[in-house]
Amino acid sequence: MNLVPLNKIFEVNYGSKFDLKKMLVNKNSNIAFVGRSAKNNGVTAFIDEVEKTPFSAGTITVNLGGAVLESYVQLFPFYTAQNVAVLKPKREMSEIEKLYYCYVIKANKFRYGAFGREANRTLRTLLVPENVPQKFLNIKIDKISNRSILDKKNSFSDRKWKWFEYKGIFNVGIGKSVDLNKLEKIENGMNYVGRTEENNGITAKVINNKNFVVYQGDCITLPMVGHSTLKSSYQTEPFCVSQNIAILRPNNFSLNVYIATFLNTIIRKDIFRFAYGRTLSLERLKMLKIKLPVDQDGKPDWQFMEDYIKSLPYSASI
Repeated sequence: MNLVPLNKIFEVNYGSKFDLKKMLVNKNSNIAFVGRSAKNNGVTAFIDEVEKTPFSAGTITVNLGGAVLESYVQLFPFYTAQNVAVLKPKREMSEIEKLYYCYVIKANKFRYGAFGREANRTLRTLLVPENVPQKFLNIKIDKISNRSILDKKNSFSDRKWKWFEYKGIFNVGIGKSVDLNKLEKIENGMNYVGRTEENNGITAKVINNKNFVVYQGDCITLPMVGHSTLKSSYQTEPFCVSQNIAILRPNNFSLNVYIATFLNTIIRKDIFRFAYGRTLSLERLKMLKIKLPVDQDGKPDWQFMEDYIKSLPYSASI
């Protein structure tokens, strides 16, 4: 694979450098304001157009600070905050090609830090593949619907919440690990769950050689060490695991993708509690508490959690 500097493939512009506080926010506008966020495609607001022409939809934004090197293909015309680069392809490029380069750029985020090496000085010379591998060009992306499953809007305002220990609602254990280097990878193989927050925690597809433990789906997995601690995922298919992966199976309730999505959102809120100085052990995980909405009997209201997720935009695409 031939690597070339990023500026051989893209025109690199360092954005509008606007201050959102000085812009007129308008939720009905189709002009996006892209900040240094890792959420919502980097869009932090919609604003009125100003005299300066906005950047075109279909170009790529790259965070140079904050959530550094988070990269997105923008869906609307937009302006940017400071320290957001804009990449315009120098050749005709499909959406899948743009998404590939977003992924490649983001994969280099480990090279940068808020108080160390800055991305704004070296982004232009970041080495990336000159061409997109054919296997990525063959990927078909289904159109995502923004439709919700339920028309009824559920609210937290009338809900009571209660703390529960993990061991009270989950059967908590640590998976028996297998070294990925000792496995044979295959495109349509079994899921190998590792310590990552991306791709639903799946880092590879491997051949089941019967020499490792296979876990059934319908459970939550979460890394217990490293920068992805507590970044949980819902597994639906059989899988094997790398080291330090906890497996949470439901006690006395049925888990599905909607309830799991609700739970994973709350589980990830406790990420700040753990780091290399304070690691997450199995006993700490069992004793960790999670706050959940409850029914009239003071028990977790699983139906409300499911209905809440189903009432959100895009739930039909989960």
